[in-house]
Amino acid sequence: MARRISLTQYLVEQQREHGHIPAELRLLIEVVARACKTIAISVNKGALGEVLGSAHTENVQGEVQKKLDIISNEVLIEANEWGGHLAAMASEEMDSIHVVPNRYPQGEYLLLFDPLDGSSNIDVNVSIGTIFSVLRKVGHHRGVSEQDFLQAGRAQAAAGYCVYGPQTMLVLTVGEGVAMFTLDREMGSWVLTADQVQLPAETKEFAVNMSNMRHWAPPMKRYIDECLAGKEGPRGKDFNMRWVASMVADVHRILTRGGVFIYPWDKREPDKPGKLRLLYEANPMSFLIEQAGGMATNGSQRILDIVPTKLHERVSVMLGSKNEVERVTDYHREQA
Repeated sequence: MARRISLTQYLVEQQREHGHIPAELRLLIEVVARACKTIAISVNKGALGEVLGSAHTENVQGEVQKKLDIISNEVLIEANEWGGHLAAMASEEMDSIHVVPNRYPQGEYLLLFDPLDGSSNIDVNVSIGTIFSVLRKVGHHRGVSEQDFLQAGRAQAAAGYCVYGPQTMLVLTVGEGVAMFTLDREMGSWVLTADQVQLPAETKEFAVNMSNMRHWAPPMKRYIDECLAGKEGPRGKDFNMRWVASMVADVHRILTRGGVFIYPWDKREPDKPGKLRLLYEANPMSFLIEQAGGMATNGSQRILDIVPTKLHERVSVMLGSKNEVERVTDYHREQA
């Protein structure tokens, strides 16, 4: 029987080999992973735990919150605020940052998260997930403000997601490749099940919400039209389309077998560059994809190079297998 490697052992060995996982960061990742186990329990209970349905409130984006959105947000805050490894947190579900209370020691890291991505799928029992990103607080000034969070994605110390599906899995990068852990429910531990995950550069699969096609910019329409034309078209091969409407589920599939995920600009909200949040969704997923040998852009530049100007900034996202992302990005650059 193969030796089972736990999340803790993996992080310790990464620290020994590469020396860039300080004890505080290791503790932070372990606490986030433990919080995800708590969220997984609530997700699994579903109607039995009376956690399904709408909370009849809205988040800062004006989206109706599900009960599990709020529960997951509270779980992550309560799990992380007392450990001494964080200065502050920011969430897709909160208007402003959550500074660690004075009664607890303050650390040097900043945690950002989408507590429950794909919440439209909660009530229909389709895979959903938690996305997180870790930044270092820059400088030695006292206190913490929103400005501390406005760092380019390339500055991330760690990023990952937890997908709540047929198995509960934690996918993580600390800047030395991508590792996948599966939750052993009987033991309550995260077990390494894939390491140094690599994306194929070529793919025949794309993930996009086709119902919005009439609202897209011409380069985006061109790319999808060519994919749909199949073997008879300019691409000379048939493509499959997949769309779960949960970024975690779609990206997990792409990390597992390749593909491209696209959530582009559309003309219904022309002043907004996209729908997905840069800090809570695009940056951590782009970090993971690049660490697995893929590519992530907004159609004109690398997502990890974008310097945010506000906490809830939105962005167009094109990520996945390198050759396809390069192609759709080139189409957008030609148009510009």
